[in-house]
Formats: sequence, C-alpha cells, structure tokens
Amino acid sequence: MSRSLWTRFKLQIAFVVASSLLMTGCANTGSSMLGEGEGDGTDPRLTQGNDAEFFSKSGYQACAVGAGVGILACALSNSSNKTVCVIAAGITACGVAMGANYYLDQRRAEYADTTTRLAKMNSDVEQDTQKVIARTETAQQVINDDRAQIAQIKKDIANKKVDKSRAQAQIAGIDSDIARLRKDLANMRTKVTEYRKVADAERSQGSSAEIRQVEMNIQRMNQKVVSLQKEVDALYSQRSAITLG
Repeated sequence: MSRSLWTRFKLQIAFVVASSLLMTGCANTGSSMLGEGEGDGTDPRLTQGNDAEFFSKSGYQACAVGAGVGILACALSNSSNKTVCVIAAGITACGVAMGANYYLDQRRAEYADTTTRLAKMNSDVEQDTQKVIARTETAQQVINDDRAQIAQIKKDIANKKVDKSRAQAQIAGIDSDIARLRKDLANMRTKVTEYRKVADAERSQGSSAEIRQVEMNIQRMNQKVVSLQKEVDALYSQRSAITLG
C-alpha cells in the first residue's frame, strides 16, 4: 500500500473511531444530534429494522459505529497485517457510503486484478439494490396506509363528520412519514451517484462488457429509487390536497 493511501486511511480511521464513540454516547444519552427520534409521529416501520438503519444516515454516519468497532478490534488483535485488517473492517461497514474515491481506493488495494475488482463491485451493487428493494417494500406498505387515511379524512370532510384534532394528528404523522422517506431517498440517490463515479473511474481499466454489466446493475438500483420517488411524490400531492381549516 502506498504511503499516501495509508495516510488517508489513518485519517479516516481516526474520524470513524471518533464518530463511533460520539454516536454511541448520543444514543445512550438520548441526544437529538442524530436527527429523528421516537415520538416524532413517524410510522415505526420506517424507523425500526435493518432496512431503516441502512438508509437513515448518510456517509460517515452510516458506517461509523460498525467500522469503529471493527477497526478497534483490528488494533487490539494479534493480526500479522493490521493494515489489511483495517481495510476489510472499513469497507465491510461502509462500502460506497464513504464516497467514490474512498471506495475505489479500498477496492484497488484489495483487488489488483481489474476483472476480480469489477466482479466484487457488481456484487456490492447487487447487495445494495436488494436493500433498496426491501426498503421500498416497507415504504409501500406505509404509503398505502397513509393513502387510506387521507381518503378517509377527505370522506369525513365531505360528510362534515371530521374529527379535526384526530385528523390533524394523522396528517402530522403522514408529514413525518414523507419527511423520513425523502431523507431515505436522498441517501439512496447518493449511493447511485457514487457508484456511477466509481464506474466512470474504472472505465479505462476494465473491458467494455465488464463496465456495461456494472452500469446495468447501477441502473437497476436507480430504477428502484426512481419508482419509490414517484410513490412519495404522489403521496405528498394527495396530502397537500387536504385543508382542515
């Protein structure tokens, strides 16, 4: 590994470990520094579970705890090559969430052979796409329920039977769901963008067929993201049509 790359790793390692400790402390003290918390009205299906954790935070936040634990384990281990151990811990926890340059440096250090490296990248994209699909399925359930609530509120308004305080609480919950889904979508789009940057950077290294396969998988992920974006936009339009007065 080159000196400059190792220097970059050391700086990132220090940041990740510090972030890990900070985030753990915030979680234990109930700090709101991490954004949304329980009790904000967001549907629990959007805030709990593995798919919620994967898309709720971006960049360093997304992997700080996992990488920090792995890196500390490497530092305390008897591994004969702590550098390799640290690389494995960082890339396993973070992937492309840390940015295209970080991801590409890591993969090139790990796989010198371009064909093997692109095959691994394909695997990473496919795994993240499956996570997008799982998140979309959860989101669709929530969106369907929110639409049903909106339809009932509109019906009650038309029949002059609306319970205003109850309807306001329901609308507030729907607004929280939309805000959370938009945040998830922003992080999904970031993943797509970073993977595209990696593919562009590898274009001169791999064969056209290898790069094309990577791009096809990235496009498949993007299609899932675009589909969810349309569903969220439609929900927002339906919600915006309600005026309780």
